[in-house]
Amino acid sequence: MQTRIAIIGYGNIGKAVEQAVLAAEDMQLVGIYHHNDNLDNIEADVVALCTPTREVPLFAEKLLSRGIATVDSFDIHGQIYDLRSHLTPIAKEHQAVSIIAAGWDPGSDSMVRALLQAIAPKGITYTNFGPGRSMGHTVAAKAIPGIKDALSMTIPLGTGIHRRMVYVELEEGADFATVEKLLLADDYFAHDETHVIPVPSIDALNNVAHGVHLVRDGVSGETHNQRFEFNMSINNPALTGQVLVACARAAVKMRAEQRHGAFTMIEIPPIYLLPGDEEQLIRSLV
Repeated sequence: MQTRIAIIGYGNIGKAVEQAVLAAEDMQLVGIYHHNDNLDNIEADVVALCTPTREVPLFAEKLLSRGIATVDSFDIHGQIYDLRSHLTPIAKEHQAVSIIAAGWDPGSDSMVRALLQAIAPKGITYTNFGPGRSMGHTVAAKAIPGIKDALSMTIPLGTGIHRRMVYVELEEGADFATVEKLLLADDYFAHDETHVIPVPSIDALNNVAHGVHLVRDGVSGETHNQRFEFNMSINNPALTGQVLVACARAAVKMRAEQRHGAFTMIEIPPIYLLPGDEEQLIRSLV
């Protein structure tokens, strides 16, 4: 039986989710909706919320209240636990499942960090992003009054420290100093070294490549000098879309087991993310 999935939002991530769903034999795409569409008529097993992060809570509340599962790529790390706490009682009341922060970071990288901490319990993990385009930061920059278009690039400086290079195309008549002040005060940018650079055209710069270099130096038992590295270079929206589809699959399986509530990816059995017979997956992957 195919999982019926709908998409809300048709930007870079929404288009990537569409491609991943169409490539999955166990998925059926039943609708694509824009932010301002009437969502009361959505009939789906699960909805992928491909909206700006700050719109995720409202859409998730509405759909969970109808008993429809949701997956999203909410990416404000410091607010994920609060979102989980907020959505859990709604999902439980309506026997639904919400998998939140289901991108690649937070998301699949979170699972890697959890595994590395399990096998080297004492130690430090550094997550170094980029260099590449941050979709969440770019969307946040575009929402600043006076900005017509934007591109936020993440530059890794090492040991988990990053520089934000934010290129902005201003609306006609906008004051750059005012725009810069508003952007630097936004929570997406206030905690990192951020440089705001006016340019005549964002289109000439745009690139969706990204990546991560994740390092853990730790201790296994009493043995020191355990070092682990995880690297990837990716198309940002394509990977986010694929992770969302995998989590949509997991959400349906969890609901079938009556495991209702809001969950992050580290709470999901990895086998739930995969299509196919579980016994065969165990034979081939273990």
